[in-house]
Order: sequence, then structure tokens, then C-alpha cells
Amino acid sequence: MTETNFLGVIPARYASSRLPGKPLLEICGRTMLEHVYRRALLSDVFSRLIIATDDERIYDAAQKFNAEVMMTRSDHTDGTSRIAEVAEKFDADYVINIQGDEPLLDPRMLRELAQGFAADKGADSATVCIPIRHSEDFENPNIVKVVRALDGHALYFSRSPIPYPRNDTGCNVYEHLGIYAFTKDFLMKLVKLSPTPLMQTESLEQLRILEHGYTMAVIVTKYPSHGPNVNTPEDIEEVRRIMAAEK
Repeated sequence: MTETNFLGVIPARYASSRLPGKPLLEICGRTMLEHVYRRALLSDVFSRLIIATDDERIYDAAQKFNAEVMMTRSDHTDGTSRIAEVAEKFDADYVINIQGDEPLLDPRMLRELAQGFAADKGADSATVCIPIRHSEDFENPNIVKVVRALDGHALYFSRSPIPYPRNDTGCNVYEHLGIYAFTKDFLMKLVKLSPTPLMQTESLEQLRILEHGYTMAVIVTKYPSHGPNVNTPEDIEEVRRIMAAEK
């Protein structure tokens, strides 16, 4: 994509309560971080793709596979503020936050997100979703649901089943996938916005955007990751099994 300037940032922390050193875990001969970086590059979306970390071990590992990497402050409370520190140093129209624990990320999803966001001039931010096919997923509070307006913008995100199926109308229900894009101008505003009641009640950071009156485009992707994001030892073993089978 040449008509717009997308900056990609992969925030990477060493600390993890369940999986210390998570970005550097080995999967089929490469670190998880390297898998994410390589897949993001394959999207052919970014004018720059940067790993953002506050840990020398991650910095050194990224340099070994020739990634562009930047050291950031250690006092960031979330990945969004870490990518904002990086983004303010670069000329970019849009910034995409790529989760560092998605080693099975499909590069085509990044392309869908970038193209859909660039086409929606009324959106301050953007994300992706997939239809929910199973009732147990609809009821699962660990699976975040999203409802969309007719123009594709987010109306609400919740851990509860939304919309409530009072009537059987065939209305689609969607799972939110946690990848985000922002206009650079809005990203700089976002990190200064105060926490909000719904955000704190649901423990969903994206609600801060909606509660403050800003917009988020929600793009239905055809290309979700074909395996779990990595949060537990069981997740990393499942990813290793999938990648070994692919090879």
C-alpha cells in the first residue's frame, strides 16, 4: 500500500505472570517474537515495522533476526502507551498495534484491517471481528463480543452475550479480535484520555474510546489466526503442534 503511510508496532514485554519471557519462547526453531514479526512483514502493509520493548534481552534477540527495534520507557501501563511513545517519533498516517503473542497471525488480516480503516474516513480507530458460530463461545466471558452499527462502527463491546437474542432475527453475533489500528493523531489523544466507568467495569480498554465519544470501525475478517494467542503453557504447546504439522 503506497497511498497511505502505516506504521506497525509490536509491543513486547519480558515480564509475564504465567509465562515469563513469553516473547522469547522457542517455537519450531524461532522465538515467538520472530514469528510475529515475520508474519507482519508478509502483510506488505507497513512503511516501518518496529518492535517496542523496555528489556535488553528482547532488544538483543530482535537485532539477531534483523528487526527494527526500539527501547522504550519502563513505566508504561499498557501496550497502547508504549506504541504511542514510538509513533510520536515517526511520520505516519496510521498506526497498527500488533500483539506479540499471536505467532499464528494471518498477514492477510492485517491487510484487511489497513485497507478497511483507510477507506473509512469517519473512524478514529479500527479493529477486527469474526462471527461467533457456537453458543458456548457466545456465553463465554473470556470471549469478548462486539455489536456494530449499520456503518460498521462499534456500538459496544462486552464480556456478556450481546445482543441478547430476545427474538430470532438471524442477527449476526461477533467475537472481537484484539488487534487495533489508530490514526496517529487520535493515538496521541487516546493515551491522554481518562479511564472510564464501563472500561473499568468490563475490564475492556477499548471501551474508553467509545465512552469518550470517539469512533472505532469493526471489520469482519476472513482471515483470523488459525491457532491460539499465547497466554498459558498449554497455548504454547498447541502452537508448536500446529506449526510442526504445517511444516
